[in-house]
Amino acid sequence: MADHRHKRETNARRLPKAHVLAAPIAVVATMSTVGLGLLAASPEVRDSFVAAGASSISNASEAASAGTPERDVVISRSAPRGDATRLQREFGVDMSKAAVTQAIRKADTKLWTTVDLNIWTSPGKQAENIGLLKAGEKILITGRKTPERVEVVMDGKSRWVTVGYLSEEKPDPAVSGDVGGTCTNGSTVPSGVSPNIAKVHEAVCANFPEITSYGTFRGDGEHSQGLAVDIMVSGDRGQQVADFVRANASELGVSYVIFSQQIWSVERGSEGWRGMEDRGSTTANHYDHVHVTTY
Repeated sequence: MADHRHKRETNARRLPKAHVLAAPIAVVATMSTVGLGLLAASPEVRDSFVAAGASSISNASEAASAGTPERDVVISRSAPRGDATRLQREFGVDMSKAAVTQAIRKADTKLWTTVDLNIWTSPGKQAENIGLLKAGEKILITGRKTPERVEVVMDGKSRWVTVGYLSEEKPDPAVSGDVGGTCTNGSTVPSGVSPNIAKVHEAVCANFPEITSYGTFRGDGEHSQGLAVDIMVSGDRGQQVADFVRANASELGVSYVIFSQQIWSVERGSEGWRGMEDRGSTTANHYDHVHVTTY
């Protein structure tokens, strides 16, 4: 009986095989080398083990059995993570807390906004739109930018706006969103156009009185419906007109604007001006006029 009982108990007390003990032994060996005093004195190491509990020990054991030093299991708290790492990889802009703080502290240049600009929390596509920066405002910039956005400082925080609409010179008041005024140059649009086209003409005429040619009705598309107008202007002044209409799109009932082979639309307003395909001629590419379509 004694022998039989001994055999049954041997099954319960069977010693672990060598490979099962390898990881714990490695951990013990490593801790012996480093010293338990060092483990107790290091808040970073201690906290990581307390927070993770038994799983930390398991992970450390796995790392040790794989030949990885134990200190590599602990993640540095100062390293960029998540979005910051992704944005640095995608745009080359370091968005870690330390880098952003330094950029804000060193910012010493202010520029004028030439159009209303959406305010973004970061340069990435997943950024949150948190408001609107009105045209004609002077804003502090850090000098950091991506191909699509530039970093500005607002209330001591890093914010991003569409690149290309900041200027060293204060913009013409007519371009900064002031729709008021009366057309006095004698130009008109036909009575059959939509009320919004009439408003666009009145506003542009009042603020850019040198422009006297407007094309409305013709036999195709939105023009045939009285929903579109071609404002005959080119060059820098043409861009000012296009920016003015864009800045006042809501008040004027504008759906989209085309100028200089670029388009801006209400539906995709947050993207700013977008490039268009080459249509083959100056007029077809809208270099000699600003096209406006209204609702």
